[in-house]
Amino acid sequence: MPVVIGGKPQSGFTDPIGLLTDCHRRIERFLAVLEQVSAQARGGPLDSEQRAALETALRYFRDAAPKHTADEEQTLFPRLRSLENAEARAVLAKVEALETQHTEADRRHAEVDRLGRAWLEGGTLAGPDAERLASLLAELSEMYRGHISLEEEEVFPAAASSLGDAERRAMGREMAARRGLAGPAESSTEQPA
Repeated sequence: MPVVIGGKPQSGFTDPIGLLTDCHRRIERFLAVLEQVSAQARGGPLDSEQRAALETALRYFRDAAPKHTADEEQTLFPRLRSLENAEARAVLAKVEALETQHTEADRRHAEVDRLGRAWLEGGTLAGPDAERLASLLAELSEMYRGHISLEEEEVFPAAASSLGDAERRAMGREMAARRGLAGPAESSTEQPA
């Protein structure tokens, strides 16, 4: 079964809330790639397709996904904390839990990266390490299901209804700058992490 990677962005930097949702789809896809490779090869030798998929997914979580976390923790969440409306205040208690989950996910991803690199370098992954990798991926998958659901069903809608156009433009500029881009053009669909 071929491993499918990537996805077309649906939003540009002029729609930062939409971009955050797009990032969730990439997180889900790349995590599914890791789970698929782990389940198919079970620590054994990787074929060229599996090797490329593993390298790409590990690189995504090592290099790009942290930008998404920063988009939330440095760009979105502080703006929600500064709002004086009931809808934003209602989700703020949940934001702290989301930040804790980000830290837990980072720890698990670091271990996944270590195991994945060992697999790539050594050609195989010992049974206990292969089992640990599968376990970590299952934990991440479960955590992301609830995390993404909470953000997309409660946090993002509160942000979308509470933040004005100027705040959204500022968010888009910050997100673009985080990726080394000058700033969003009105029609920009540059794909973020």
